[in-house]
Amino acid sequence: MKTVLVDNQKAAVLKNNNGKVVFNSGFLLLADHYNFLPRACRPRRARTKGKVERMVKYLKENFFVRYRRFDSFTHVNQQLEQWIADVADKRELRQFKETPEQRFALEQEHLQPLPDTDFDTSYFDIRHVSWDSYIEVGGNRYSVPEALCGQPVSIRISLDDELRIYSNEKLVASHRLCSASSGWQTAHSDVIDHLFAWNIDQ
Repeated sequence: MKTVLVDNQKAAVLKNNNGKVVFNSGFLLLADHYNFLPRACRPRRARTKGKVERMVKYLKENFFVRYRRFDSFTHVNQQLEQWIADVADKRELRQFKETPEQRFALEQEHLQPLPDTDFDTSYFDIRHVSWDSYIEVGGNRYSVPEALCGQPVSIRISLDDELRIYSNEKLVASHRLCSASSGWQTAHSDVIDHLFAWNIDQ
C-alpha cells in the first residue's frame, strides 16, 4: 500500500498535535477506497508540504484568469481537463527541465491502478416521508413513491445538485434541487391523482 503525504486542511486532518493525528472520517473512507495510507505533514514545516500551495497559486493566476464563468461543476471539470491538456501539462518545470506530461510518462508505471468505481462524493442524509409522500430538502419538498409514506429514506445530493432518494439501498426517485420559490417538485402523478380523488370524495 502506498503512503500519501497530505497537508493539514480540515478536509483531511481534524487535529495534528505533535504527531498525534486525527483524520477526517470522510477522508479515511476516500483513502480506503483508493487503497492508500495517509500521512499528515508536520505543522509549520513548509518543506514537508511539497509544492501544493504553489500549484494552488498557479491555478488561481492562470486557469481562473482564462475561465471566469461556469454553468455547473461538470462544466468546471470539462474546462479544467481542457486547460490541463492544453496548458498545464505543456509547461516546462524548471527543476526537471521537463513538462508534467513527460514526467507523468516516466512515473506512470509506479502508480497504482484506479478502482473500477469512483469514490462517491455525494452528501448523505436521512429523511422521513410525510403522509402526502414528500420529503423536505433545503426548504423545498420532493415527491417519493406513495408506498413509502411514513418510512425513512436515505438521500444523496451530488455536486451538480442531483437529488437521489433510496429505500433499502434501492433508488426510488430522483429530482433536480430547486429553490423553495420554485414550488414542490413532483415526479409521481399517481400520488397527485390519489390525493385529488380523496379530496373529491370528501
